[in-house]
Amino acid sequence: MSATQAALNELLPLAGDTFDKNKVTPGILGFIVFAALALGVWGLMKSMSRHMGRVDFKEAPEPTPADGTRAP
Repeated sequence: MSATQAALNELLPLAGDTFDKNKVTPGILGFIVFAALALGVWGLMKSMSRHMGRVDFKEAPEPTPADGTRAP
């Protein structure tokens, strides 16, 4: 058994005794991480919308055959 496994075996029972499994929440750190991700996604969407608005796409006309008939 490695030293890491031995340390985990000794520390995990201690963590199990201090926390109530039904009342554990993400807390303030979870909220801050979620809020930062939400702001990042909002900024990326705003930037994408601005860049897509600047795109000037003009579709090329369909080529016609040289004999004058229409393509199916």
